[in-house]
Amino acid sequence: MIEIRPAKATDVKGIRKLIDTYAPQRRLLSKETVTLYESVQEFTVAVEDGEVVGCGALHVLWEDLAEVRTVAVAQHLRGQGVGHRILEAIVDRAREIGVKRIFCLTFETDFFGRHGFEEIQGTPVDSEVYTQLLHSYDTGIAEFLDLESVKPNTLGNTRMLKIL
Repeated sequence: MIEIRPAKATDVKGIRKLIDTYAPQRRLLSKETVTLYESVQEFTVAVEDGEVVGCGALHVLWEDLAEVRTVAVAQHLRGQGVGHRILEAIVDRAREIGVKRIFCLTFETDFFGRHGFEEIQGTPVDSEVYTQLLHSYDTGIAEFLDLESVKPNTLGNTRMLKIL
């Protein structure tokens, strides 16, 4: 039985393993292990027999905006609904904390599309928020804003948005 729950610090090694599976394929951006520990409270995990077999994170970007990050499922469980359960938990969490829109940067457009995400062009925030977001050092925000400065560093994937 697979349990979906908030991540614990002890889950970081399993999250790291999932990232290391997909980062060489350029399906996920690699993250430093220290960054995973610093953001462990953002993660939801799927656990089977004590092993992390899936993960995903919700990172708040602004008052009404968050990003879904690092959604991954162990290869032997892909296509079995684990990713859907993780994403549903992330969306539920976003609603709980008052987020109205969720952004993602992905190659998996069909997967996210089935959950109500739509491809976007431009930046769907007003100019005042845009100006504030420019002060962030977070790469995800730069990707959301579609800034040229991150283009060489990203995977070239699709920007998608879901309105809650």
